[in-house]
Formats: sequence, C-alpha cells, structure tokens
Amino acid sequence: MFKKLEPLLLSQARLSIISLLYHNKEMDFIAIQKITAISPGNLSIQINKLKEAGFLEMSKRFKGNYPSTNCVILPKGIIAFEDFIEGVNSYLKP
Repeated sequence: MFKKLEPLLLSQARLSIISLLYHNKEMDFIAIQKITAISPGNLSIQINKLKEAGFLEMSKRFKGNYPSTNCVILPKGIIAFEDFIEGVNSYLKP
C-alpha cells in the first residue's frame, strides 16, 4: 500500500540538493548554496552524506584562479529520487 521512503531524503536539505541535481544533472557548490540558502558548513555535511550513499559525486577544480566544487548526480541518486517521489505519491493517492 504505502511505499517505504528513503530515510536519507527525508531531510529537507538533502531533498532540495538531490532535487536540484536531478533537474540540472550538475551544479557547483556556490549555486546550490545560493538556491537552497543552506549555510556552507551544513551544505558540505549534507553533500557528503549524499556522496557516501552513492547518490552524487563531487569534484574539485579551478575556475581561473578560484577553487570550485562541482556536484553531479549519479544513477543511484536518480533512482532514489524517483522512488522517493513515487513513494510520496503513494501517500497522496492511497
């Protein structure tokens, strides 16, 4: 009847991060931080949790002389997000 929801995505911060990446496939840390209004320290923690779960990949590089952290959603993250949305819908239409 009701589908089990991915516990990692029950956090508003992690859900907003994975949602942004689902729709954009790839974003840099600063863009995610500006859109979500999550503090840089908390954002870093939440991104690392998603990375440890295999939902996204992070890479660090330079844009000109400035360091840039880039996040890319992985297939496991896409599946987890789609399953989560499907699960939420099961609660809306029992």
